[in-house]
Amino acid sequence: MRTEKDSMGTMEVPDNALYGASTQRAVVNFPVSGHPMPALFIRSCGLLKYACAQANLALERINQEKADAISIAALEIYEGKHRAHFPLDVFQTGSGTSTNMNINEVIANRCSQLAGQPIGSKIPVHPNDDCNLGQSSNDTMPTALHLSVALALQQELKPALQLLSKALDKKTRAFKKVVKIGRTHLMDATPITLGQEFSGYVRQIKKALTRTDHAIVTLKELAIGGTAVGTGINGHPDFAQAVVTILNEKTQLHFIEAKNHFEAQAGRDDCVDVAGQLQAISASLTKIANDIRLLGSGPRCGLGELQLPATQPGSSIMPGKVNPVMCEMLVQACLYANSQCQTVVACGREGHFELNATIPLIAYSLHEAIQVLANSAILFTERCVAGLQVNEPAIAQYLENSLMLVTALNPHIGYDKASHVAKRAFAEGRTLREIVLEEKLMSAKSVDNALNPKKMV
Repeated sequence: MRTEKDSMGTMEVPDNALYGASTQRAVVNFPVSGHPMPALFIRSCGLLKYACAQANLALERINQEKADAISIAALEIYEGKHRAHFPLDVFQTGSGTSTNMNINEVIANRCSQLAGQPIGSKIPVHPNDDCNLGQSSNDTMPTALHLSVALALQQELKPALQLLSKALDKKTRAFKKVVKIGRTHLMDATPITLGQEFSGYVRQIKKALTRTDHAIVTLKELAIGGTAVGTGINGHPDFAQAVVTILNEKTQLHFIEAKNHFEAQAGRDDCVDVAGQLQAISASLTKIANDIRLLGSGPRCGLGELQLPATQPGSSIMPGKVNPVMCEMLVQACLYANSQCQTVVACGREGHFELNATIPLIAYSLHEAIQVLANSAILFTERCVAGLQVNEPAIAQYLENSLMLVTALNPHIGYDKASHVAKRAFAEGRTLREIVLEEKLMSAKSVDNALNPKKMV
């Protein structure tokens, strides 16, 4: 152990730790869940500290030596290095101050290492005076929150949804000539092609991609520059814009300085909006997964219109049983993501006066939801959708036996007579054609033409 000092006094810190006294206090105070802050959130903090150092250098608030040292250490964090030195639990101080100081201390101690100075010496860089110059946890943590979630949406969720969209579109084209019975209320309805059915899924995912883009835009305002309460105390008036410019160069995203720093720090409405978009995406994925597993139910006593890829044994007692496990996985992932989003909505109500004090939990929940949705969508695409096959005999049998083809007779014999035909056919176990011809309601040629399923789609 080594002894480090912060504003509360001395603290024993593990010798090999790059963090310092303030972080160690939080390690001791918050051993709650064992869930650390999301990796991309920590990486984004590193990118933010790099941008702040470069902005302070340009504004002549820090010298070249300190700016270079901070930049090297901060970019190492952005690249995913030193992950073991960010041990803090999600359930910590609600502003994220502990994590902000964790970042500052790791950067400062890494700068000491690079300069050949002892860890904890705060030479050549001080964690507060230099790493946190012109900043507060109250503006850096909301900024890192928006930055990291926007990156997650762009780099994780969008590619996953694009992959699923392409796979579903491929199936839409492959199934375009397969005429089948439609279903509403889980009951037989008029015909549809399997391609038309899948085109609906494609459109849902395309809308999910639009919602993802909307969520990214929603996060474009950054709180940096507001410092403690939004007034920008101890900051430079050009600091925020300088930081935003650097972040945009690094991410190719279109961030802007918050139009009102008091809202940007006190409210988390933008994150609640993002949670809502993710819930809509979860609903779409759940609908698709449930439809596919129902269409593949059987193999002999269910619908069985689709044949799902067999990925693993389905039962420990029933030999040969295969279950729609990839569909079930996706549904569970969506339920979990939805619950994380509900947490974000609740957190959004926890803003009091000039600060929302649930930032670490919002960060954790949004990143969890995005990661789980992205990973599950990729697996569902690769191990289910890509291998879907059509069971044409089952589809043809359902189509031939469907009573709802009677709908096409309405223009010829009217609703009431058509209803009578359907009910009699069902009661006697006969076909619609047989009843129509027996009651001399239409000629054979006319009824055959009217009941042709291909003309109903």
